[in-house]
Amino acid sequence: MQWLLEKAPGFQVLREQDRDAIFSFTFLWTLFEARVMGNFARADLIRVKVDEWYDAGTLNADRYDAELAYFRQRYYANGDFTIHFRRLRLRAVDQLDIVQSVLDGRSNDPRDRLLTLLMIVWRFRNNFFHGEKWSYRFQDQLSNFTHANAILIRLLERHGQLTA
Repeated sequence: MQWLLEKAPGFQVLREQDRDAIFSFTFLWTLFEARVMGNFARADLIRVKVDEWYDAGTLNADRYDAELAYFRQRYYANGDFTIHFRRLRLRAVDQLDIVQSVLDGRSNDPRDRLLTLLMIVWRFRNNFFHGEKWSYRFQDQLSNFTHANAILIRLLERHGQLTA
């Protein structure tokens, strides 16, 4: 931590709660990938997993309504996708069409809603672990990571086969 505070650009200006949310995301994502995704996550495999939950009747998409409302507000405003949406760097393989249709309100399908949330979390993971977030020094990320962490926690509680 001390080295990061001294050497990492912008790290020292982050509040402790920002750093805590980022560190929590790191551990929650790796636990999600291990316990839910069988140690290997990709956009197409995440879609398969969401489809499995849908088919099994364990999707429970309504449990994530608060997070979906937050991301809809962040990524779609005044009839258009925001700069924040473009910074997600979604690719076609990341279910771009579905994500856009959920965020702009054209789709409210439960499967599509949960898939959208997971694609957003997936992009946070990629943008974080591949260095994109350093380009703006993690500014304006607390709410993003807080909501992503809430999604991961609920998914782990429901599908993570955790032991006490």
